[in-house]
Amino acid sequence: MSMRKRLSVSSTRSESPLVFATTPNAESEEWVSAWKAVPAKDIIDSPVVTVDAETTVEDACELLLSKNLECLAIKTPQNRSPKAIPFYGLFDFADVNAFLTLAATRHKIPYEELREKPRVQEILNAAREGKVPAYLVSNLSEKNPLEVLPHDATVISLLTIFARGTHRALIQAPRSAEDSTPSYLGLVSDRALLSWFTTYAQRTPTLLRFLSVPLTSLSLPSLNLYTSVVAAKASDSVLDAMRLMSDEGVSSVAIVDDETGGVLSAVSVTDVGKIVVPAQSNQILGTPLQQLVARIKEPDGSTDGADKFPVYSVTPNNTLFYTMQKLLATNAHRVFVTEDSPMSSSPTFSSTPNNLCGIVSVVDVLCIFARIASIPDVDPTRMQRHRRASSTSSSSESRSPRSSGDFVRSRSNSRTGLQRRVGSVGSFEGFQASRWADRVPVPEYE
Repeated sequence: MSMRKRLSVSSTRSESPLVFATTPNAESEEWVSAWKAVPAKDIIDSPVVTVDAETTVEDACELLLSKNLECLAIKTPQNRSPKAIPFYGLFDFADVNAFLTLAATRHKIPYEELREKPRVQEILNAAREGKVPAYLVSNLSEKNPLEVLPHDATVISLLTIFARGTHRALIQAPRSAEDSTPSYLGLVSDRALLSWFTTYAQRTPTLLRFLSVPLTSLSLPSLNLYTSVVAAKASDSVLDAMRLMSDEGVSSVAIVDDETGGVLSAVSVTDVGKIVVPAQSNQILGTPLQQLVARIKEPDGSTDGADKFPVYSVTPNNTLFYTMQKLLATNAHRVFVTEDSPMSSSPTFSSTPNNLCGIVSVVDVLCIFARIASIPDVDPTRMQRHRRASSTSSSSESRSPRSSGDFVRSRSNSRTGLQRRVGSVGSFEGFQASRWADRVPVPEYE
């Protein structure tokens, strides 16, 4: 089953947190001055691809897959009150994961809880009618809020948004008096901003020196080192990982060896979208994560025989700048911190007894730059705490308490109970053949 691990700092380290090096005032002022001069539009990394509000969830997801897109902008429904912008919200693989998790666990949601979740009720009612429109699932994950910046926004504007947990921002085009509705230049992702900072540091020796400190030197609360790590065992099912990502408000989970606890790989909401959604059968939900990771790795060496599966971990002694490079090289939103050597990139699914002790995400790193720029109210964990509190399935089962130094169960301890839940989702049969609405049966209440 899914689990979390919390490790206390080793006794070989100072018991008091190490203080992150103070930024030299003159140098930091020079950096921030340069950041204020860079337009956000110069960092746009994707176009704004729009779909109508009534587009079905499955059609929206198939567009993400067929066009290799990260996100769609959902137009405002006609029956909704006019908005200042023409979009109702954004739609990505995190929302797909939240929707599929709801479909697989909807029978576990008590009626009393459904009454407090009108949006879930709307989805179930739409499913009864045979069509779930994409706008209902837009930002269902609560990881994908709609943020819009003006055409003259700067890097500082992006930092202000991303350092609080948002992952994307739309950039408006300049408007003339004749424009009745706004138009948009494109989307900027937090990863694109991290890439920009990495390039900027490479040509700015003072900043590069500042970032060349080991992760153990960082005591910022935004850096999740030596805190609980959301992880699942290799023998857990795909549905376990989907539920865990949805309940914990994260976009990926570490996959660890059942016996050694060593980090084997990672599974993300994008993996779910690209592998689970096109599957022909609901059996994929009960597939062990070990097999899912093997399927993720398989294409990497299929053309030239060379394994290119990314290594998703760093060690506490790696520098912050190296960690930034690793985040970009793996195309991941987070990397896992292990006490020993990083997890192997071997195509065989094996591990050494790594000591999983933390995570570093793109948002964590951007928070460091936000603090350098003296941006107020920087709290990257706020959105995640909110997502956990409002998860569509988190309240259906009690959470196990976390313990220091060992893995603990975070869901039911009964493996047969999980298999029974997976097997009961009969409406998932025929992933490709049936409409997705058919996979979300509506519970009948008196």
